[in-house]
Amino acid sequence: MAAKLKVLFLITDIGKGGAERFLIDLCTELQRRGDVEFIIGSLFENNQYQEFTKTFPIVYLNYPLFSFLGKNECPEYKKLLNDFQPDVIHTNRFLAEFLSSFYVSYHIKYVCHGHDNMIQLDNFSLDKLGNKEKLLNFFEKQYLINKKYKKAATYFIANSSHTLAYYQRVLPNFMHQYIKLIEYGFNYTRFYKEKTNYWKEGEKIKLVNVGSFQAKKNQQLIIKIGEELRAMGLDFEINLLGDGGTRESIQAAVDASGLSDRILLHGNVDNVEEWLWDSHVYLHTAWYEPFGLVFLEAMAAGLPCVTLDGKGNRNLIEEGENGYMLFEEDAKAFAQRIDTLFKDQETYKRISTYSQVFSEKYDIKKSTDRFVDFYKSAN
Repeated sequence: MAAKLKVLFLITDIGKGGAERFLIDLCTELQRRGDVEFIIGSLFENNQYQEFTKTFPIVYLNYPLFSFLGKNECPEYKKLLNDFQPDVIHTNRFLAEFLSSFYVSYHIKYVCHGHDNMIQLDNFSLDKLGNKEKLLNFFEKQYLINKKYKKAATYFIANSSHTLAYYQRVLPNFMHQYIKLIEYGFNYTRFYKEKTNYWKEGEKIKLVNVGSFQAKKNQQLIIKIGEELRAMGLDFEINLLGDGGTRESIQAAVDASGLSDRILLHGNVDNVEEWLWDSHVYLHTAWYEPFGLVFLEAMAAGLPCVTLDGKGNRNLIEEGENGYMLFEEDAKAFAQRIDTLFKDQETYKRISTYSQVFSEKYDIKKSTDRFVDFYKSAN
């Protein structure tokens, strides 16, 4: 009987976010298989997915502050390496990638899963000289190249063609052979439900948006779309799910627009799928989206997606088939697309049905097969 492949996942913490949701779905599926053993090493002790991770082996690593001048040590991580003896270390997010450089071994295959275009890897330019953060990013990149990438092959996983192109642009030429495109997967069965609550004439149109409240998510545009829908005389409700630094300012803008009875902020919720099942359209206005796991979740629930071009989500929207993508922040154009979906029930049903067919291709079972095959081929 062949020995199990040992995979150590490193991640900053297990907070709310797409990278964390993907890792949870991947590990849940790995537990059903007999050929892989895994441990999650969390740099910091924060787990907002207790319900979904209670059977996972998780080690909190108490990540220390990094220094360019002295020797960097993380005793908990070093002990984990010695005890578990991983075949593969799969890092998630930049800080986890940084930790993986502390103790590099030729016997381990390294996989870096950025989950977005990691700005820390961007190329040097003169404007960095006057920007402390960008200059620090440059030195951190050089540290990784010399401390890790020149010593041990590190595979970079891109989850979209946009991120793939970014890695090809910013990583040294000798690393290009290690850049791979493996798209996300998700728990299709959790979000799938046969669509029965199709919109009926005279019924309120329910739209939903899921995302953290930060500048790039651009919820301000949702308010403008709401104003356009109101001007068109449509009866609607937009539910915003998520939390973050810009939530208070968005709530203030909603109140100022007079739409506080139509645009509702609910904070983080655990039952996202139930909100999707109770909605008619998924609305997304982020100006940057490295992939867009939430689109697949919404499609599995039977929702057409109306979205701004976020670069990484281009792979997921087939125009007029599972939704619509707009390339300008034009609130009126958004409102018109939404109105189009409800002028012809047959069109809505066709798009809703195909959305579920399309999203099923990204089921986590299929994605897990791709990752395990990749781990074994890279090993």
